[in-house]
Amino acid sequence: MKAMILAAGRGERMRPLTDTTPKPLLTVGGKPLIVHQIVRLAGAGFTELVINLGWLGQQIEAALGKGAHWGVQIEYSREPEGALETAGGIAFARPLLGEAPFLVINSDIWMDYPLEHLHGMQPDGDAHLVFINNPPHHPGGDFAIDNGRARLDGAPKYTYSGLGVYRPELVNDIPDGPWPLRPVLNQAIVNNRITAELHAGQWMDIGSLERMVEAEKILVQSGALNTGKAQGT
Repeated sequence: MKAMILAAGRGERMRPLTDTTPKPLLTVGGKPLIVHQIVRLAGAGFTELVINLGWLGQQIEAALGKGAHWGVQIEYSREPEGALETAGGIAFARPLLGEAPFLVINSDIWMDYPLEHLHGMQPDGDAHLVFINNPPHHPGGDFAIDNGRARLDGAPKYTYSGLGVYRPELVNDIPDGPWPLRPVLNQAIVNNRITAELHAGQWMDIGSLERMVEAEKILVQSGALNTGKAQGT
């Protein structure tokens, strides 16, 4: 099963750091954010990776190469100049992702969800999404869950974690160019085509300098830096 790491964003909230360094290469726990994801994916059996490249993407490719250091094979989806947004970026990478369901994960999140639970998953619909309890910076949440299905309405609302398994059909009809993910998910949810689960463990969107510091504390407290769970260069 292939996995796609979303790494093309500009990282506006992390400027000025991201003026010269792409956000996925910013370090937490002495290692780039994207390396933490690669190591965890490899440990869960995901060895065929696709990474989309946008802002300063050549730096990411130069740093990671083909992925041999971590026992994975990396292919790059080099997006045209200008942001394609999330759904547009996934659709652009479709030739590399194939026809089977694939995992999608943001490069700038850290969570202790056991990724091996998603390996080989065949979603009952167009996608299976992992939700988390609403963080302080997103108190309103995104979606509800009803009998294992994502819903636009209902209570309580939860936040989409940035981790899920998608079928190619979810993005097959997206036109070329920039396209956000939310309306694509909304339509699939209306059509009862999205399943979901709640992860009650640790999660962090590393979208600010303050949250980078907090993420480092979480990694230390969880033992991830000392047990090899987040090893790599």
